[in-house]
Amino acid sequence: MSKVIELSAVSKVYRVHRTDQASRNLFRYFRREQISISAVKDVSFSIDEGEVVGFLGSNGAGKTTTLKMLSGIIRPSAGSLCVLGQEPFKRQRDFLKSIALVMGQKQQLTWDLPALESFHLQAALYDIPPTERRQRIKELCELLSADDIIHRPVRKLSLGERMKCELMLSLLHRPNILFLDEPTIGLDLAMQAAIRKFLFDYNKETGATIILTSHYMADIEALADRVIVLNEGGIVFDGDRQALVKAQVSERQVSLRFSLPVCRESLLAYGTLISLTPDGAEILVPDGQVTDAVARLLANLPVTDISIQRPSLEQAFPRLLLAKEPVC
Repeated sequence: MSKVIELSAVSKVYRVHRTDQASRNLFRYFRREQISISAVKDVSFSIDEGEVVGFLGSNGAGKTTTLKMLSGIIRPSAGSLCVLGQEPFKRQRDFLKSIALVMGQKQQLTWDLPALESFHLQAALYDIPPTERRQRIKELCELLSADDIIHRPVRKLSLGERMKCELMLSLLHRPNILFLDEPTIGLDLAMQAAIRKFLFDYNKETGATIILTSHYMADIEALADRVIVLNEGGIVFDGDRQALVKAQVSERQVSLRFSLPVCRESLLAYGTLISLTPDGAEILVPDGQVTDAVARLLANLPVTDISIQRPSLEQAFPRLLLAKEPVC
């Protein structure tokens, strides 16, 4: 597969003014101190055509800044960056027609007009012929079940409906690379699942490359096999999602339901107790001891139901951020 994105030692430093709040000197507003803030530090990675990559990190880790550099909105302070064989910050016309950036907290649609009107405007900007435009809108409406919402003013749509229309607007010109920054933020569970399914189908049908940031681990687990984790501007992990989980989580979570109350002390022999209620408990059991622990629990305690959870990305991600050394 060909590389469509390549970064080498990319950094981004912002220069900001700082005012001394303790000072009462009126001239502090005219002679403010400048400080440097490193948003991204020496980041290097490459992404293949058609790959779906999850971008993870806490708030302020550098995810959105990296996406803005990849899409050409801002220029890196150092390092080299190549997307589809071009330097994004030059914002060449053919480059802009090959990418799309969707930010869950930003709106592109015109508030008082039906989404369909914004689609027609977008199609005109991208030189999409009328016949092809209608066909693409029809296909996207079918994929997202959005036929009944594109004719209503955007201000009368729910958050989930607006997100559907935002995705349609961004995909109308069929970009080769899709940058998604928190596309499911604020959506209910049903709408999150609908957006994930759409993105999964879109990647399979078009072969588009997708880079996705999200604080919802379910988004990443549903779409991306590879994850890149940023912490304080630098990469601390780049690799297979399952490898990350396996490296960070060595226990299984066992959920129990009891027919009679069980005391805390009787559970400590089986693993680490997470929670205990009169009718149930949750414990963490080391991977290699699960079979034996389950057999003893069933034999010794009034267990009516038991379930075992596989290690998840949601468990592994915080542990990685607490690690002192990168594991990539």
